[in-house]
Amino acid sequence: MTGPEAGERRENAAWELLLPAVAAPPRRRGRMLQSALRDAVRSGRLAAGTRLPSSRELAADLGVSRGLVTEAYEQLTAEGYLRSGRGSGTWVGEAVRAAAPGARDLAPRARGVRVDFRPGTPDLSLFPRAAWTAAYKGVLSRLPHRALGYPDPRGLPELRTALAALLTRRRGVVAGPERVVVCSGVAQAMTLLGFVLHGRGLSTVGVEDPGSPEHSALFASAGLRTVGLPLDAEGLVPGPLAASGVRAVVVTPAHQFPSGIAYSARRRAELLDWARTVDGYVVEDDYDGDFRYDRAPVGSLQGLDPEHVVYTGSVSKSLAPGLRLGWLLVPESLADEAAERKRTMDLGNPALDQAVLADYIAGGGYDRQLRRCQRAYRERRDCLVSSLDEHLPGTEVSGIAAGLHVIARVPRRYGPQSAFLARAAGAGVALRPLSDYGTAGSDTVRLVLGYAHLAPSDIALGVRLMADAVHPDIVPPHAVPPHAARPDAVHTVSVPPRTGPSGREP
Repeated sequence: MTGPEAGERRENAAWELLLPAVAAPPRRRGRMLQSALRDAVRSGRLAAGTRLPSSRELAADLGVSRGLVTEAYEQLTAEGYLRSGRGSGTWVGEAVRAAAPGARDLAPRARGVRVDFRPGTPDLSLFPRAAWTAAYKGVLSRLPHRALGYPDPRGLPELRTALAALLTRRRGVVAGPERVVVCSGVAQAMTLLGFVLHGRGLSTVGVEDPGSPEHSALFASAGLRTVGLPLDAEGLVPGPLAASGVRAVVVTPAHQFPSGIAYSARRRAELLDWARTVDGYVVEDDYDGDFRYDRAPVGSLQGLDPEHVVYTGSVSKSLAPGLRLGWLLVPESLADEAAERKRTMDLGNPALDQAVLADYIAGGGYDRQLRRCQRAYRERRDCLVSSLDEHLPGTEVSGIAAGLHVIARVPRRYGPQSAFLARAAGAGVALRPLSDYGTAGSDTVRLVLGYAHLAPSDIALGVRLMADAVHPDIVPPHAVPPHAARPDAVHTVSVPPRTGPSGREP
């Protein structure tokens, strides 16, 4: 639409925007009118080149004095928002560039996806809204005014005390409150630690290969390079670690990400011996240490040598990643440096959020939440394993005794990995192959399948869609969701294929 009608519609919308300003108290009305006009220009509601009504007309429309409008026009003309000429009226200036409407959402979104198996997200619908709201109200009612000032950069004392007790009890760490630094999740914990290590003269950190692709970027932001170190069935291989020359290495020993293995007792001892020999540090990322299904929890490395192991975790998997609450347990020799780095990064995490988490942990709500999630995620894991058994026979599944994802090795008869992924994507199934997490490529289809965020019905649907897409002639569609796998039979699933050779677990 162009011409006078379009201009009139735009202007009318702008004048409605000014009405709240003229409703302000008389002494503030002029400033409010000027501010509202500025915002209308900045936001694009009044586009460059738009002619404004005369001061007399606008004053009559708004029901204010003409002097108020004249003063606003003169002030905004002086600032460059408006331009005017004798006998030519008042116009929106050309120098102003309106901001794009709305803010971009940089959070990842899956478009055109029916079922998303990519790992990393818990079931956000399990977040305990009612209990969290009650804790928040309770905290607000009793929190002293001084607690709303700048917090201790290490974290509120009550939260550090609650975390130390929780982690000692559940994960076997050595965790006095003075060792705990509350962080905005594991991502900030790694970055903060990177600055501390860089300040101590380190230039390189070892990381697992395959492993989390985020570690390299996080340490790079602190000026550190990373070197990938290989794994075998027991954990990080000692030889390449010793030969690398690094004095710090990041590991996920309780449930390696993404392979799902648990470090053997021998390999854990070798890792600690290495740290003592080089006077270095093992950084233990316990990203899903609270979720164990078919085996007893594996205690933390930090509990074996708290002066050579840095321990980190968060509530991102147990509650919600959007809370941005995590922790870093440091050796006593690093405690002061870590606290100072945290102070210079952001002056500490929000006090209210910390107080609510402390209350939630101390009142037993966190333990109840973990039990609730444990039951739900075990059911979903069993559903995924049995669905793969039924719809992609011959698939070998590993890493299922703990955590929130499994590794599925699909038989070769379903095609090379590139074709498999393309066909699954065409059916609306989002997948991440194991090759995305390390340097070793493979034509064998090995998938990292996250299941915690999916309802059992969605898991069954996703596996059926995947199977029908990759081999509809071999894998017939099923109308009924598969039965849940028996918990006592879920360690490694290797079902003989109906046709063709079966692959072997590497």
